[in-house]
Amino acid sequence: MTYRSDHFTALLDACVLAGVFKRNLLLSLAEAELFRPRWSPVILDEMERAITKITNGEVDAAQERESVETAFEEACVTDFEQFIPAINLPDPDDRHVLAAAVATHAQVLVTDNLKDFPAEELGRFSIEPKSLDDFIADTITLHEHTAFSALKKMRQRFKRPALSTSVIIQTAESQGLLKTALLLKEYEQYW
Repeated sequence: MTYRSDHFTALLDACVLAGVFKRNLLLSLAEAELFRPRWSPVILDEMERAITKITNGEVDAAQERESVETAFEEACVTDFEQFIPAINLPDPDDRHVLAAAVATHAQVLVTDNLKDFPAEELGRFSIEPKSLDDFIADTITLHEHTAFSALKKMRQRFKRPALSTSVIIQTAESQGLLKTALLLKEYEQYW
């Protein structure tokens, strides 16, 4: 998938990719070319381990990873290790995430672990930390028509069981995507 140059780049942390609902919501917006998703092999390793843990091994995490990689062939960031020594985060094990964001010139780092990615440190690299909820809500607000078309396509992909808009809204609420759920509810008739 080739993205227009006017779309911004978002580095996606493993924590926002691990859950099936959040991943589908996020990547449906990326598929609609509302932003360029980026991650590293290390982030996908973490995603794979998290999927296995979340699902108690009932979902083939390697297959989920392969699906993500196939759908977004250009998303993988390599050669980011050189930036790691210059990064100072509360948990040194998270430096690879910011290093990948720096290497790909991401404008946003999407994570639900905001405490581990202080705005001051990310600001040194002109990168803004955003929670998944804020990122999705902002993306929908900036691109309403395209975003709701993408969400409608996502909803229609689910057949067993089928997903209604009210189930999607309830799931978003139950998973802490409160701003997103509010927007989805407000514009429910459009998707």
